[in-house]
Amino acid sequence: MRGLRWYIGGLLFLSTVVNYIDRQTLSVLAPELKKLYGWTNSDFARVLIAFRVAYAVGQTIAGRVIDHLGTRRGLSVGVAWYSLAAISTAWANGLGSFMAARFALGLGEAGNWPGATKAVSEWFPRRESGWAVALFDSGSSVGAAIAPWLVLSLYATFGSWRPAFIITGALGFLWMALFLVLYRKPEDHPLITEEERDMILRDRNQVDPAENAGGEALPYATLLRLPQTWGYIVSKSFTDPVWFFITDWFAIYLVSRGFSVEEGLLAFWVPFLAADAGNFFGGGVSSWLIKRGWSVGAARKAIGVIGTVGMTLLVPTIFVDTLPAIIACFAVSTFAYAAFSTVILNLPADLFAPPSVASVSGMGGTGAGLGTIAAIYVTGRVADHYSFAPIMVGASVLPLVALVAMLALVRNTEATRRGLVREV
Repeated sequence: MRGLRWYIGGLLFLSTVVNYIDRQTLSVLAPELKKLYGWTNSDFARVLIAFRVAYAVGQTIAGRVIDHLGTRRGLSVGVAWYSLAAISTAWANGLGSFMAARFALGLGEAGNWPGATKAVSEWFPRRESGWAVALFDSGSSVGAAIAPWLVLSLYATFGSWRPAFIITGALGFLWMALFLVLYRKPEDHPLITEEERDMILRDRNQVDPAENAGGEALPYATLLRLPQTWGYIVSKSFTDPVWFFITDWFAIYLVSRGFSVEEGLLAFWVPFLAADAGNFFGGGVSSWLIKRGWSVGAARKAIGVIGTVGMTLLVPTIFVDTLPAIIACFAVSTFAYAAFSTVILNLPADLFAPPSVASVSGMGGTGAGLGTIAAIYVTGRVADHYSFAPIMVGASVLPLVALVAMLALVRNTEATRRGLVREV
């Protein structure tokens, strides 16, 4: 198969689509579930936090497990786990059981981004990795855009919210069957052409002269001493909460502004498709700049600056009242977020050899998870007692911290010269 790496990229994209459909099922049904069970925004925040606690802890664990088991087995285990957890939500009957089901879902879904990032490092040269990360990460916005139509259609068809969790949860097993058939490492894949295999391995050898002393993952003690690791962790920790605020609270936010669920549904997909475009803008433009001779670090940081500025467009949503104006502000912000997020997600593969990529990606995911937990708690409390307006201001400020961390910490150091970190 010519261009096999792009088929692999397509599989990673589909994994992220399924991942997001499963997690968005609850958010889409949240207005109905809140009425059915009498939940406040703070109650709903507790359900979200149960997911985020497991997701935060699970990312570091999943990253190391995937580095140990390999991409094929590691991702398959994660998808099977979260698919079962998603299906089990159909039997939830109250706040505690919803929290338990979401906790189990978070543990399983934690492996998707470390595993996909590791797969990119195995299959794509650096000049293409931005496109590959954009491809798989765009699945989050596509999944979030598909979920409202799919979930509400299932709800209307069956007259109950429970079948929606069963049917969306089953999608993961369909993906897993396809993945197990197609995925191998390029070194031993039976369908890869010799030309493509040589191109991938030649690029890897050029940027990994030390190859991490025998191909083993670097110890956590070593990784945590490197400023590049912290540049990635901090930048991810201060951008992801903005995205998860939008995905988890968007439907509730629109209702709080006086729009019905049906009105919101018509506009729900716009910010998520804008994010999809942002993924390819961030990945594509940074890859184009690298081909034009820019260093990897400079190309990724340029996108970071653009993304940070664009995310400040959440503030004007406080002052506009029409649905098109609100949606336009969210669309610009999600476009900018996705552009910035794509280059952040690419950093583990930019900075580290494949044996350490999932471990580093997982640590960043844990940092992002902890930041998101704090943001969810604050959002529930502030929305119940004041309004969403202070949240919009905070969501515009957080990315500035992420940008400073990337500019200051993602750089060439003595560790680069020693072969522990790739040159950027």
